Formats: sequence, structure tokens, C-alpha cells
Amino acid sequence: MADLTATPSVDEITERFKSGDLHDLCDATEAAIREGGGFGWLQVPARDALERYWKGVLVVPERRLFVARLDGVICGSAQIVRPTRNNEAQSHSAQLTTTFIAPWARGHGLSKQLTTTLLEAAKASGIRVVNLDVRETQGAAIALYRSLGFTQFGQHPFYALVDGAFVSGLYFTKDLNA
Repeated sequence: MADLTATPSVDEITERFKSGDLHDLCDATEAAIREGGGFGWLQVPARDALERYWKGVLVVPERRLFVARLDGVICGSAQIVRPTRNNEAQSHSAQLTTTFIAPWARGHGLSKQLTTTLLEAAKASGIRVVNLDVRETQGAAIALYRSLGFTQFGQHPFYALVDGAFVSGLYFTKDLNA
């Protein structure tokens, strides 16, 4: 049962991690991967690989990293990724990716708060359409996206290979001006 006195919040990390943030983000990532929601990772990678990944996110101009916190501790993340600058035809859109909440922080409404904050920031920066893809096994995420007005537009039967079996992927889109 969720601790009702815990304080959930969402913020954007723009240039560098504050003291302890990278450690917390890696811990939360590891917990999510172990529970099967590691945005592509199936096995927990070495800690230095996780640290390099997260540090690398901050240096890519097209990526914006948003983190969820519970009582000040990072417990999840999501990213909005714009197309490269030379892709003028798709400059109106962005991809919502790497979304997760660590198992120990679920039940506080952070997934919805994180996604809503990210969508508001995307719209404020001129993005008109947000796309995302998710494994069909991520039922809570799918329900959240549908509740926020995302529309499924496709399915890929060979989206992921998990424990030797194919898992379908679902593709969603949302017009932020609708």
C-alpha cells in the first residue's frame, strides 16, 4: 500500500545532475528493469553503463529529461525526443520515451504527473504531436496513455524479444492541439 504522506513531484534536469540524483536515477532504473519495465533493457547493465547512459542523455540537444521524485528521491523518468534538426518535415513532433516509475514508488500518481508535465512542456516548446511505443505487456502504461487521449495507430508483432518469445509493440500518438 502506498504511503499517503509521501510527497510526489516532477522536474526537468537540464544541464547536470545534482548531488545524489545520478545515483538515485540509476537505483530506480535498476529496480524498474528487475520488474520488467526497463524501457528496453531486459537485464540490469553494469552501473557504469547506466551512469554513462544517463549522463549522455543530458548532452543530446534533442532530448529533454524529466524525473519523478518521491520525497525528493528520483524514482522514475521520461524523455521527450525531437527529430534531428535536419528533419524539417517532422519538426512538429516528438517521441515520448524511456518512461518508468520504480516499483517502490508506484501508487502515488507519478506516472500521470510525469506524463502530463512532459506533455505540457512539449506543447509549450512548440511540439504539436507526441508519439510513443510500448510493449503490449505494459498494461498500466497503455491504460494511462489512453486515459490521457493518446490514440493507438499501429501494432508491431515482433517489437521485442523477451525470454526467447516475441512481444508485440503498440504505437500511440497524441495531437497536443486537439
